Amino acid sequence: MNDTPGKRAWMCLLCGWVYYETLGLPEEGIPPGTPWEDIPDDWECPACGASK
Repeated sequence: MNDTPGKRAWMCLLCGWVYYETLGLPEEGIPPGTPWEDIPDDWECPACGASK
C-alpha cells in the first residue's frame, strides 16, 4: 500500500483490514514501529483470521 520507510501499511486481501507499521498492534504484543517483515509468520489477521 505505502512504501515510505516507517510509514508502510499492509492490507489483508481477504477483508481489507490494514496493518500500519507506525501503530503496530500493541494488543497482540506487536509494538509501534514493527516492520511487516518482523511480524511472525504464524500471525493471523485480527479481523478475519487469514494467515500472513
